[in-house]
Amino acid sequence: MRNALSLAWTLARRGADPGTIVNWLEYRRALRGCTSLLDVGCGPESSARQLGFERLVGIDGYPPSVATARRDRTHDEVLQGDIRELDTVTGPAQFDACMALDVIEHLSKEDGHRLMESMERASRKLVLFFTPKGFLPQHHAASDDLQEHLSGWEPHEMRARGYRVVGMLGPKKLRGEYHRLKYRPRVFWSLVSVACHFLWTRWHPESAAAILCIKRTNHP
Repeated sequence: MRNALSLAWTLARRGADPGTIVNWLEYRRALRGCTSLLDVGCGPESSARQLGFERLVGIDGYPPSVATARRDRTHDEVLQGDIRELDTVTGPAQFDACMALDVIEHLSKEDGHRLMESMERASRKLVLFFTPKGFLPQHHAASDDLQEHLSGWEPHEMRARGYRVVGMLGPKKLRGEYHRLKYRPRVFWSLVSVACHFLWTRWHPESAAAILCIKRTNHP
């Protein structure tokens, strides 16, 4: 897997803000030792390629996102399908890890729990979710883009399902829809957010803007 400095430099060159770079460094740490990944709800411009997996497969239910991801070769393979029916796409223990970034909040609670179970079955080693902490209202950018938020997820309920929870993106009060910083200048507040992440909210996810949820599956 790509080393931390190389990953951070690559993301910075692509214009990622410091908070996003920290996110990907956290994903890299969690996914260490995994060589294959299913990127669930991958969207049109996933940076998962930067993690250096030997096998990288994405799946998304929005046709324009799938078309863009295929065009840009963000993954070795990009599938179009309903992630709520993930078991129809992949069999048990097909990947070392399954990851869903900013995805589960777009599902109802019932469908979200079903997705967790499907990803846990598909993963040999690890399942990873990144989602806003609690319910964060978010609306469609286009009428059919699947961007509306339908549920919120709290640290205590993810822990109850066996996940380790890490606070992400600094204090919740600094960010709004699409995790955008609310205040200007954004460069300054992004640095404040990163500092708070390392000083407090990483270890206190109840105060964080988002949560990273990690579960070891250890399937043969």
